[in-house]
Amino acid sequence: MLMCDKLKHPLEESPSLERLSKAARIEDEEEEEEEARYLVAIEYIGTRFSGSQQQAKDRTVVGVLQEAFRKFVGQPVKIFCSSRTDAGVHALSNVCHIDVERISKRKPGEVLPPHEPGVVQRAVNHFLQRNDGDVMVTDVRSVPSNYHARYKARERTYFYRLLSGSDPLSILEKDRAWHVPEELDLLSMQEACRVLVGSHDFTSFRAAGCQAKSPVRCLDEFNVIEVPSTPYFPSIMERAESKLNNGDDPLTYPSQTKTETASVTTNFGETFGIGRRHRCYVVTACARGFLYHQVRLLVGALKCVGTGELTVSDIERILEAKTVSAAKPMAPASGLYLARVKYELP
Repeated sequence: MLMCDKLKHPLEESPSLERLSKAARIEDEEEEEEEARYLVAIEYIGTRFSGSQQQAKDRTVVGVLQEAFRKFVGQPVKIFCSSRTDAGVHALSNVCHIDVERISKRKPGEVLPPHEPGVVQRAVNHFLQRNDGDVMVTDVRSVPSNYHARYKARERTYFYRLLSGSDPLSILEKDRAWHVPEELDLLSMQEACRVLVGSHDFTSFRAAGCQAKSPVRCLDEFNVIEVPSTPYFPSIMERAESKLNNGDDPLTYPSQTKTETASVTTNFGETFGIGRRHRCYVVTACARGFLYHQVRLLVGALKCVGTGELTVSDIERILEAKTVSAAKPMAPASGLYLARVKYELP
């Protein structure tokens, strides 16, 4: 209560009630100070999760993370994510905020000072590794009690990986990318990206069930590039060139080397059992926010441009149609990665 209010209403409360009210406010302030809010960055493999958000029966990222925090602090916590990801979608860095009140385990009811962020990270990771180990805390930061992981986010970046090639996908890439057997026309895909970048009505790339009030979004970045396929290991040629550059005797290496494939060659079996590499393309999408399934619908259309099923003019037509029925089937979840959530940290 302000001092001026007390002067205006001197008989409003008895002295005993004033003292009780003041004591209650002090206790509330102390409790607020003891409850710490942490901004927590996590990475995860989404294959075995039914999405990121808490669900009653299915295994989710938030559910696993909440259980790890419960084991750490000894009581339930609520977790609020910056971005929701669907079943099968991965994250290089998703961010959430968590309020934690540190209660003494030796003296139940006694509130202790908050843990340091480094302690939180190590302790929670300890419990996460005991639960299949497909989630990991990568960073922790103490933030003010009103700092919200979702509403304070300034930009979100997604990557989408496509592997192009007729050979079966390596088991090491299972559920980590979209396997496209056809060759992809990179230049046409890049031209289509230029049509989609910027502010548009993306109704045609908005799945049913989207709760956003407006279909207008601004893609600050939308492009596709070719990158080395991962996991990446050096070929025979690259190893030979590396040793040559280090001054080794070039005569110790075969005079002819061939592209590594899964077939038997006449080069005395040097390539026997070596799988052919797929060409790897990564789509990058950056925006303040996205519509439901927007990135996967965009990539689905982009892939069709790469295979020749659609033209760049078709992409313009689909965008202008403003109906999701005009779009091609969306890309599978397995190739999508939430790469970064950008903040202006206090």
